[in-house]
Amino acid sequence: MKTIAFLLSFFVSLTIVSAQNNTSESFFETSDHVKIRYKVSGQGEACIYIPGGPGQGYPSFELMGGNNLEKSMKMIYMDQRGSGGSGTSENYHLEKMIQDIEALRQHLRLKKIFLLAHSFGGIIAVNYAKKYPQHTKGLILANVTLHFLNDESVKEQIEYGNSLLQVKNREVPKDSLSSELSKISSALRKKRIGYKFLTEDIETIKEMDKIDSLHPRIIDFGMAVISKPQDFQEYYTDYAPITRDIKIPVLVITGKKDKAVGTRHYKTFQFPNQQVVSIDGGHLLYYEKNKDFVSAVSRFVNTTK
Repeated sequence: MKTIAFLLSFFVSLTIVSAQNNTSESFFETSDHVKIRYKVSGQGEACIYIPGGPGQGYPSFELMGGNNLEKSMKMIYMDQRGSGGSGTSENYHLEKMIQDIEALRQHLRLKKIFLLAHSFGGIIAVNYAKKYPQHTKGLILANVTLHFLNDESVKEQIEYGNSLLQVKNREVPKDSLSSELSKISSALRKKRIGYKFLTEDIETIKEMDKIDSLHPRIIDFGMAVISKPQDFQEYYTDYAPITRDIKIPVLVITGKKDKAVGTRHYKTFQFPNQQVVSIDGGHLLYYEKNKDFVSAVSRFVNTTK
């Protein structure tokens, strides 16, 4: 795919500013005419948040504890194209997602940024850092996957799902892992416990659903990646090997009970300058273990030169 080194000019179509809490909500338009929604709030080191999903909007992270980072950081929340409150597009390829982050950095006139990614967002964040190390001060990878739906994580999910269903584990052929997980997930949903891949507490899911219901969003990006994997093979690639070439400071936050991306996947990361914080919790540490999460992020940012 042809790389666009520098995007053309962007314009702000709507801006809502609150002087009291140093917050602004805005849109900018990319060079291919997609309106991207973002929000800036807080003071300190600039940090762009990259949602998971694929295609999750930013409000659930922001309003479920992510905004506690604003006490010491300038948080920049961004809805990816085809997600949340941003516009749809005919191009949802990884290169475009990377360029949208770079466009936002340029739009806000930031020399260097931290990137904080959750879950699927890790794939986008790591590839941005690989392409633009000169603009990336540090990576914060919270419960991320760098190999979407990889075999080892799927095997762990199958084992966990069977334990919830009280079914004995059996050997599953490699080419049947996906269909086996789908069958188990369906059985878990029928028992109304499918949420347990994310959290052990149904109240967490209720809170997330409540926030999502109050912030209507589009899901075009996520649907494209999930429904047409043959067209978006770059999102199913293993990016753990490229981590050895990313020499900027990296904080890896992992949950000891995270069954969404797996409890061992982070061990495949090979960043030369990484530190790992393991927290006793699931996939949504930013909410359920907010104090530990915020402390780990703040400590990393404050000690990164």
